[in-house]
Amino acid sequence: MSARLRAVSDAGPAVEVRGLTKIYPGGVEAVRGIDFQVAPGEVFGLLGPNGAGKSTTIGMLTTTIKPTSGSARLAGFDVARDPLAARSVSSVVFQEPVLDKALTGQRNLDLHARLWGIPAATAARKIDELAGSFGLSEVIGRPADSLSGGQRRRLEIARALVSEPRVLFLDEPTVGLDTRIRYELLDLISGLRGRTGMTTVLTTHYLDEAERLCDRIAVMHQGTIVALDRPATLLTGLGAELVELRVHDDPAGVLATMRARGLADGDAFAIGSTLTVPVRSRPARDIIAALAGSGIHAEAVTTRKPTLDDVYLRLTGSKLAA
Repeated sequence: MSARLRAVSDAGPAVEVRGLTKIYPGGVEAVRGIDFQVAPGEVFGLLGPNGAGKSTTIGMLTTTIKPTSGSARLAGFDVARDPLAARSVSSVVFQEPVLDKALTGQRNLDLHARLWGIPAATAARKIDELAGSFGLSEVIGRPADSLSGGQRRRLEIARALVSEPRVLFLDEPTVGLDTRIRYELLDLISGLRGRTGMTTVLTTHYLDEAERLCDRIAVMHQGTIVALDRPATLLTGLGAELVELRVHDDPAGVLATMRARGLADGDAFAIGSTLTVPVRSRPARDIIAALAGSGIHAEAVTTRKPTLDDVYLRLTGSKLAA
């Protein structure tokens, strides 16, 4: 990186987004004026279902989608006004594979290094290092098409790291992987910051991924950010325990009755016939005992600890896709 690029990129947030908006032809508002910052070295998550605006946001940040309005900067470089500089400090692993499956893993990484102008000797050392760190040393000489889904995904991430980016974007990195391979990849991703110190922006609709990997999470819904905080803080907002009850008729009416009688606060919510009631001012057993005296009949009543799924449901009223 040149001295000018280094001087600019060392100042301020790693990612800075202000009023970022994308409206597609026909008036479809995919992203609606979002704001957030990501500190150097932070792992930041964009959480939400398909259609929430996560991938469009990543597309704008990686210069593949032109913003309609607002601004976004990577390490100080405006993605619209100075896209080449923004690309020079970042790298991205898209949802869709970009490997040339006919080429070996080694050749895929070699070509990527050449595109970035990395000297051959430096690239060779870096590729050997990445292959070892990502468990690819024994298979990197094989055609990419012969690798397992998990191996190809690790190769995609290794490819993105060849250029030693300041900001790494991971767009749904584990989508389509089976459970074992997914957790192996999560373990690899969680170790990236310790080895590189880079800033990572991750999109996912898997709640456990966001909770495990991210320092902070922005919850997206219909193109807007409806909550932004640390996972533990988002969970704390729902208290230490939830009462969950399933009712046969009129869940909205039952919830209104519970609120009127002081058994539920404004943050209780209904999804279908299931009511979820955060517990704060009184023990859960007192709420359960009071249900019968209030004339409320529940088919089933349970208590449990809140999850990020509950945070999302309270904020949006809709379930995340599994």
